[in-house]
Amino acid sequence: MDDAIERRDGRGRELGVAAEVPDAHELIGARLKALYQALEQEPVPDLFIDLLEKLEKAEAAERAS
Repeated sequence: MDDAIERRDGRGRELGVAAEVPDAHELIGARLKALYQALEQEPVPDLFIDLLEKLEKAEAAERAS
């Protein structure tokens, strides 16, 4: 392993990259999933809805002309 980046457990023993990566990937995946689920529960802000409605009207007017 590269000497510049040493990976060690809490007791000073060096860890292999293969042993560390799956746990990190699982942790990141679980946290991203939880964040996304929380975000799905948030209401859409009124300002954003207003902007989408204005965009739809502008696009409809452009198609009509």
